[in-house]
Amino acid sequence: MNTPQPLLAVGPVTSASPVPRTRDERLIHMVMLLVVVSVYGWSLIASPDLRVPARLIPFTGLMLLHAGLHLIGPRLSPRRRWLPIYFVAQGVLVFIINQMTGLSGATYGLYLYLGLVAQSIGLLNNRARLTASVVAAYLTLATINFIWLWGWASLPAFLLLAAPQTFFVIAFVILFFRQANARRRTQELLSELETAHRGLESAHRQLAEYAARVEDFTLVNERQRLARELHDTLAQGLAGLILQLEAVDQQLTRDRPQRAQVIAQQAMTRARLTLADARRAIDDLRAGDTASGSLAERVRAEIERFTAATGIPCELDCTPPSPIPDSLQEHAFRAVAEGLANVARHARARRAWVRLAEVNGGLEIVVRDDGVGFDLAEVNGRAGHYGLIGLHERVRPMGGSFEVTSKPGQGTTLTLRLPITESVHG
Repeated sequence: MNTPQPLLAVGPVTSASPVPRTRDERLIHMVMLLVVVSVYGWSLIASPDLRVPARLIPFTGLMLLHAGLHLIGPRLSPRRRWLPIYFVAQGVLVFIINQMTGLSGATYGLYLYLGLVAQSIGLLNNRARLTASVVAAYLTLATINFIWLWGWASLPAFLLLAAPQTFFVIAFVILFFRQANARRRTQELLSELETAHRGLESAHRQLAEYAARVEDFTLVNERQRLARELHDTLAQGLAGLILQLEAVDQQLTRDRPQRAQVIAQQAMTRARLTLADARRAIDDLRAGDTASGSLAERVRAEIERFTAATGIPCELDCTPPSPIPDSLQEHAFRAVAEGLANVARHARARRAWVRLAEVNGGLEIVVRDDGVGFDLAEVNGRAGHYGLIGLHERVRPMGGSFEVTSKPGQGTTLTLRLPITESVHG
């Protein structure tokens, strides 16, 4: 339901905020000054006594002071504590000026009061009750002023003269300031829209720059991943094949065909592993995020591929929490795949074990083998060994942790812990 706006409420009711002065508002104050000058001239013409120097000088001084207060009135609008003094001073001045003009000039003095009424509406255009009080006080003072000069018998004539003019002035000034405030508000809205438009353009540029940085970052990450895949599969596999083929060549040169055959068989096994790793990398690139099936099914299929390629049996204990976000499933699956790939490349193991379980509200992944193991102190910081860098990079974006336990001759255990956010369970 719309609340009706008070008659004298020209703008929004914000008593603490100053009212900005527009060119239209300054124009109406200039009109008031013109009224003051006109009243001054009419009073001198209508009252010959005012042209006597003894009365002309103080009358002119009072009129100049009254006009000066009109000029500084708009500056007092933000300083509300000075306005009561201002209104009282203007009322006293106009009362004295009208007393000096006498009966002959008192009719023109009415316009001075109307000018004060108009200015009070402009200065207090967002405080309806205070504006009504000041206007009523000026009209009462004008009535007293004219009764003093003309007597009680003149009251009906005065009211007949003053009422329509007062109504016209109040209505005109209210409509004027409403229009001025509406125009100012329109200009503010246009300025805000322009500012918002510039902000949107700036935000668009920032988003474009951010998208470009994200794309560059994605490309860098993908290149690093491809580099790891190539290093861990083709590069290491081919390097091992070259060494084994050189060993076969040496054994054939020394006329040791049986030893050469054993090494050749080892080379064929390595070639199969390298081919399987390469195919897996190609499948990963083609599949992207389109891999289907649950995490348990994908891990089980990966273990079957591992056993088929290496001949190493692998036991699976898979009881992951449910549900798991898609992004977390992908990281978990890749971690298992990389862990098994490391077992195939480096461990020389007879058996392997994989476990996925919920631990402390998160997902724990353990890949263990009974292979040759290694000394953690010796390989610390050596890039590429055992795929540790790749596994570290796998858990870091998820806020997880990665731990390696190994000793020479005692196998290796890789433990990854990935957190599950509360929103997943909710």
